[in-house]
Amino acid sequence: MFSKGIAIVAITKQGTETALKIQKALTTLELNSKVHAPAKYAQADVVPLDKKLGEFIKDTYGKVDGIVAVMAAGIVVRAVSPLLESKLTDPAVVVVDVCGRFAVSLLSGHYGGANELTKLIAEGIGATPVITTASDSMGQQSVDELARTLHLSIENPESLAPVNAAIVNAERLVLVVMGDVSIPLTRVVGFDVKKADSAEQATEIINAYDAGAVITREKPSKAKFTKPVTFLRPKIIAVGLGARREVAEDVIVESVNTALAKINVPLKRVDRLATVSIKKDSESMIKAAEKLGLKLEFLDVDALRDFKHADLSPDSEIVKRNIGVGGVCERAALITAGGEKARLILKKTKLNGVTVAIAEGE
Repeated sequence: MFSKGIAIVAITKQGTETALKIQKALTTLELNSKVHAPAKYAQADVVPLDKKLGEFIKDTYGKVDGIVAVMAAGIVVRAVSPLLESKLTDPAVVVVDVCGRFAVSLLSGHYGGANELTKLIAEGIGATPVITTASDSMGQQSVDELARTLHLSIENPESLAPVNAAIVNAERLVLVVMGDVSIPLTRVVGFDVKKADSAEQATEIINAYDAGAVITREKPSKAKFTKPVTFLRPKIIAVGLGARREVAEDVIVESVNTALAKINVPLKRVDRLATVSIKKDSESMIKAAEKLGLKLEFLDVDALRDFKHADLSPDSEIVKRNIGVGGVCERAALITAGGEKARLILKKTKLNGVTVAIAEGE
């Protein structure tokens, strides 16, 4: 979550001070952020704002996962309104007053993560979180929140309104899991969970409830459903690995589990594990993959070196001299998650001689 970073923007002196407090809180949580403010308020860790706010928001909107605006909500509404596209693609937008008393989830509360970001900021600076989405206000889990939590694609966004309406009206909801999809049931709140072996069986189950959702790798026909239903497709989650030669298998296992915990992805949701081909004889890495219950894929050095992606960290000259490519784990994760269309959800993380990166792909 928030792998592209978070832009914190302020336009007043006091707002800049609050923005720096927010940045400090996010840094403690290992979330990458930058503070932007007018040059006359610039100081250490502040990027001078050299354009009008509307232009800055427009230029930043699609490049980050979250925007935190330390100013009046009305200003932010006017700035973002021309840019709105979809709750599935718009970044999280959070508004914080200049004194840091309230943090308000303004846009993309569920799927974009604004509600979660609001809570993190409020806790970090001692503010009151303001979250107005109906399901959250009632302590319920919306379908889009479920999709974000379990890394699922929403195949029919038009269904969200009627299904979420059923949720906030306390109607009977069911989540149907089809085929070989594996999900951590502890992450599902407010839904009865049923297993189906076919589209016909899934249809029967959904129609016996008031509304529901189906997790499937297939594309069931909507025609036979008489109740509101959201189709959710599992995204590909890939873990890329790098490790020193002497690192033990248990250390690799622990490092992967620690990296997954950082972004709240359960091991059950990982589809692929990959590293560089020169590790084919690494007994510790092979045994670690077995303990994790994953098949380890080996990628050629040339394939890793030729791969280009905007999410990649700068090359390591030491790694480049040793194996011929400036980095392994990020490239391995992105390639096995889908290549150019994949995105990093955890950039290169060093843990006890092991480097881990995690990517998500459609």
